[in-house]
Amino acid sequence: MSHAVHAVNDPKAGAVSVDFKPSSGRFGSEDWPKSGTEYISEEAMEKAKAGNKQEKMKLAKDGALTGFQEVHEFAAAIREGKTTWEELDIDDADVRLKWAGLFHRRKRTPGRFMMRLKVPNGVVTSEQMRFFAKSVGKYPVEVGVIDITTRQNIQLRGLELQDATDIIDGLYERDLSNVQSGMDNVRNLVGNPIAGLDPHEMIDTRPLCKSINDMITNSGKGNPAMTNLPRKFNIAVSGSRDDFAHTTINDIGLCPCPNKETGEMGFNVIVGGYFSIKRVMESIPMDLWVKPEDATDFCEVMLEVFRDNGDRGDRQKARLIWLIEKWGLDKFRDTVKEAFDAKFPSKAGALISSQPEPWKGTTWAKRDLLGVHEQKQDGLSFVGVNVPVGRILPDEANAIADLADRYSGGEIRLTVEQNLIFVNVKNEDVPKLLAEPFLNTGKYFVPGSAIDKPLTRGLVSCTGAQFCGIALIETKNRALELSKRLEEKLKLPRPVRIHWTGCPNSCGQAQIADIGLMGAPARVEKEVNGKIKKVAVEGVNIFLGGRVGEDPFLGDIHKKGVPADFDSLIPVMTEILKEKFDAEDA
Repeated sequence: MSHAVHAVNDPKAGAVSVDFKPSSGRFGSEDWPKSGTEYISEEAMEKAKAGNKQEKMKLAKDGALTGFQEVHEFAAAIREGKTTWEELDIDDADVRLKWAGLFHRRKRTPGRFMMRLKVPNGVVTSEQMRFFAKSVGKYPVEVGVIDITTRQNIQLRGLELQDATDIIDGLYERDLSNVQSGMDNVRNLVGNPIAGLDPHEMIDTRPLCKSINDMITNSGKGNPAMTNLPRKFNIAVSGSRDDFAHTTINDIGLCPCPNKETGEMGFNVIVGGYFSIKRVMESIPMDLWVKPEDATDFCEVMLEVFRDNGDRGDRQKARLIWLIEKWGLDKFRDTVKEAFDAKFPSKAGALISSQPEPWKGTTWAKRDLLGVHEQKQDGLSFVGVNVPVGRILPDEANAIADLADRYSGGEIRLTVEQNLIFVNVKNEDVPKLLAEPFLNTGKYFVPGSAIDKPLTRGLVSCTGAQFCGIALIETKNRALELSKRLEEKLKLPRPVRIHWTGCPNSCGQAQIADIGLMGAPARVEKEVNGKIKKVAVEGVNIFLGGRVGEDPFLGDIHKKGVPADFDSLIPVMTEILKEKFDAEDA
């Protein structure tokens, strides 16, 4: 079967036509030219032909071509004045460029792109942080910003397409990449943000996150075999009982557990967790245990089974759990084991049943990553810094890099709570770090030091309507202002985790928070032409009771359709904080 890309844009008015030439250097491969469709099964190809509009778009021209090569040609053509972003084929500009991690926000910021990177396990260097600042610093400050995401990742905002090649080249020079970070690809590999430092670590997640990411992306060069999944795919690797990686809301979660016979540390596998408009679901046990050295191959087989058998019709039913439910867990597990044994015959039989957790029946409170904590290395500590709603301005990124060079050997870790950690700080240097002006301006802060904000410290927020065309409400600024007002009004005995998400896709993960606010329609009574009428306004649905860690739980809706203005939100949130979290009037 051959479905090679012939690589000329569909002849639409004004579209740029680019003849395909196998690229050399970074994206060169003896396999080119090949498209993602060339790797999928015949059954998957038939599904794609009869599938949704995105599947038909991928068949018309594979996104990997645009993401790996054409992005550079588009950028050059714009720089040279041969075309403009408006003249690009709309599917290229708004969809296929996502294979290069470039997201066009036509509705909110036309002509500007967000670039999503690959930062496995959330490990960043000071040099990389300075490059992020340089990449967005040339743009207006209201759009040129850096966001930490809920997958320990970085998003660069406000970019113009003509600058894409310079940014991509700069990323590769600094051991980062942008490929396969959007659309129907595997998202950033999440791991333990204190891997290698954690006194309670069972396994260091960094090597495995890197190995899986390298398999998926061909070490950042681009891997067409993994570019045409039925839908996006999330993988998380946990390193301790805390589950800092939030494995239970991922398609594949690898949870550390020793082999009951040998004591060797490996992973029990959980599958199927995800958030969407259609449904939200925690992962379920797959009843498989895998050795660390086999985990990358296992993930490769899982992705191939999903690629070749997943639904390509209804995109709301195309995530992994829908395939598992269609087949039944036993058939799905047997299919994966058979495929693994066939692909890796020297490892046949390596996938065994889940192993019992020796700590079963005991309790473990999830630890706080913010503040100052001793590492397992004598004389060293890690210092967790709150980054309010994960947004970093260019000059702030440079300041963070300077602190990393001064105190943490140039290394920074990112967390799924959109915060950062300085690691390997000498204990005698901790007071000096805490006294740094940058950490005492009232924005960035280390909880437990001179500044503590019990609501701000637990804020997580999606992009919101400032940049995202799907969001129903603005989130980040609203989240910060509401928390500030509530902190002025109330005394809280303990921190409260508040997550904001602009729509039911729940990128802000409202269901795992103590309090989750999700953009939703609301109605209020207003006088219109002398009559009192119900009119539509921005609103939120409020969720309560989410938990993360060893005993996770997805929260339930507490109130629907609460208007999102502060006059409406503050009384509702005050009541919740008093009744559920023991808040008192200040």
